[in-house]
Amino acid sequence: MKKSAYIYLYGIVQGVGMRYQVFSKATSLGLFGYVKNMSDGSVKIEVEGEETAILSLVDFIKKDVRWAKVEDIEIEWEDCKNKYKSFEILG
Repeated sequence: MKKSAYIYLYGIVQGVGMRYQVFSKATSLGLFGYVKNMSDGSVKIEVEGEETAILSLVDFIKKDVRWAKVEDIEIEWEDCKNKYKSFEILG
């Protein structure tokens, strides 16, 4: 089932290649949306696609992002809105 999710990453998540690694994994999973550094030091991901693919992305972030230390992840789920046609790195 297609879903939308807002994912917030906290910890050592900026300056460690997080956005590029999320971009690469999300693209390989066929997901759409964006990843963005926030001014408070967190990273925000807005993503659309198959729920299983989104969960695979979250699992990748928890286990496989080198140099990052993810201390907390918040996920807000919504029905898919089909707002995006690609996955992008912002700010």
